[in-house]
Amino acid sequence: MRTNLYFRRVAVIGAGMTPFKRRYLETPQELAWEASKTALEEAGLELRDVDCVVIGSAPDAFDGIHMKGEYLSHGSGGVRKPVSRVYVGGATGVMTVISAWYHVASGLCRKVLAVAEEKMSPGRPHPQAVFRYIWDPITEKPLNPNLIWIFAMEMHRYMYVNKVSKEEIALVSVKNKRNALANPYAQLGAEITVEDVLKSEVLVWPVQLLDVSPVSDGAAAMVLVEGDVARRYTDTPVWVEGVGWTLDNTSWPNRELAYPRYLENAARMAYKMAGIERPQKEIDVVEPYDPFDYKELHHLEGLMLAKRGEAPSLLKEGFFDKDGEIPSSPSGGLLGVGNPIAAAGLMKTISIYWQLKGTGGRMQVKKPVHTGVAQAWGDLMQASTVVVMRN
Repeated sequence: MRTNLYFRRVAVIGAGMTPFKRRYLETPQELAWEASKTALEEAGLELRDVDCVVIGSAPDAFDGIHMKGEYLSHGSGGVRKPVSRVYVGGATGVMTVISAWYHVASGLCRKVLAVAEEKMSPGRPHPQAVFRYIWDPITEKPLNPNLIWIFAMEMHRYMYVNKVSKEEIALVSVKNKRNALANPYAQLGAEITVEDVLKSEVLVWPVQLLDVSPVSDGAAAMVLVEGDVARRYTDTPVWVEGVGWTLDNTSWPNRELAYPRYLENAARMAYKMAGIERPQKEIDVVEPYDPFDYKELHHLEGLMLAKRGEAPSLLKEGFFDKDGEIPSSPSGGLLGVGNPIAAAGLMKTISIYWQLKGTGGRMQVKKPVHTGVAQAWGDLMQASTVVVMRN
């Protein structure tokens, strides 16, 4: 994409999260405020200083409240301010940051609070039931599918085309749950083995229980400001250098599922803006979206951090370990931290912010890091969002 638009420089100066867990007693508004308050405190701002608020949340049905954006605006400090809500399925959390970015980059607002919240526990009989109504009424609905079915088809196609074994894919779950042990916000950090994954309950072959991220509740928030403002509030701003997003068509049965072309397009858009020409040489740390373990490998290839079909062998060699060449999901990812859908993508972006700021605590990777990428994915395997950040 070529443009002659002038963008103002945008930095992140504060972030906050609730721990991710199941069955929070707090309301969605209370979770949103807890994350927002922490982000504002780190930024050194008060609510009255914020010009605009961007809210990200997945289907209203998760929280059981119609017009959820309006509902969440109260807990997100959006009363009597310009407020907008974004929603692109699982890609929402990173899209919330992208939307906040263009509020500032365009000059419309100087200080923006980006907030994402999801409460999946109340979904009955299971949060999957919310997705009964996303299918084409003529070609798909009669088959009564669910999301795990189509992800099982995608996983199977990825394994078949690239000659990848279940054992190789299980290594992602082992890595991410181990990384999550160092994350105080994580729901499912654990030391597990490949054998544990292979022995876990089969949901829809080849997807097994430990291949999948858990049902979670939680909220996350981030403060994005204009460059001049950032320098007044902190000596260590983290800059948003590139953003990208694309949406493929809804005809997923007609697409090649072994490779996420839509993600490559989003990544190329973000890399071009950030001046990145050789992603594997220029990116120091990455948080790819991993609601399933195979998706981390799929997305690492779509982000061009591995060649097609190469991510499993690089993972096995330790290339994506916390002390590897490009640490992947040092936060523990969705598999270890949890997956309150919209908040999970923003959690990924916050993890990169902490890594670049050097405040990751026990999550901090050992190598010096200057460029990081966060990515999310959603809808009918068709939406992807990418953010490139630098210190």
